[in-house]
Parts: sequence; structure tokens; C-alpha cells
Amino acid sequence: MKLRIFYDSQCPLCAAEMAKLKRYDTKEFIELADLASVDFTTRFPHIDAKYANQILHGETEHGELLTGLDVTYLAWALVGKKHFVVPLTWPVVKPVADFLYLKFAKHRYKISYLLTGKKRCDTGQCGMS
Repeated sequence: MKLRIFYDSQCPLCAAEMAKLKRYDTKEFIELADLASVDFTTRFPHIDAKYANQILHGETEHGELLTGLDVTYLAWALVGKKHFVVPLTWPVVKPVADFLYLKFAKHRYKISYLLTGKKRCDTGQCGMS
């Protein structure tokens, strides 16, 4: 594991992105940790689940905590798709992208509903297929 991502499995778009990411993760560099897991706080006492549910959190193999688009960039870079997300690191783009990401994160259930017809997953967790 090079990166652990703490994600919202109840969000259709979030779960879909994690499923897509894992399909590319042939070297198993990425571990997913579901914020909705019953044992989340026991397994990850150093992560504030409420805050991690507001902004994407990740943890490197060395224990460094990342948030927001820094997690997204590293994840896609680890699976060999850095070219898709490298603009997120450009000085002119990064502040705007970070701002838009925070807006997305805050309204992800409404956006999920608009794009998928589902606000939250029926079973409380989206399938990782």
C-alpha cells in the first residue's frame, strides 16, 4: 500500500470513482477505507471521520495525511494516469480546482442525483463493481 484513501461509499459518484481507480490499480498500491464502515473509528482513530466526509482524506505509506485534490492527484499518478490529473497541480489551476472540489464535496449527493438519478446508494453502500 502506497496510499490509503478514506472515501464515502454512500456517494454514488465517489464509489464509482474509487471502483474505476481500483480497476487501474494492478499493482495494488491503493487501499480503500470506507468512512461508513462500522469499525472505522477503531481501525483509524487518527482520522476524524466527520471531517474526512467533508473533504477527501488520504494517508501515504509513510503516514503523511493528504486532503482534497492532493489525494486525487497521487491516486491517479500511482495507477499510471497522472496525465489526466496533472493540470490540478499547475499554479494557475490549483486554487480554482481546489475551490471547485470543495463545492463538489459539499454538494456531492445532489450532484450524484443529477448525474445518476441516485442521491445515495440504496443499501447504504454502492457496489464496487
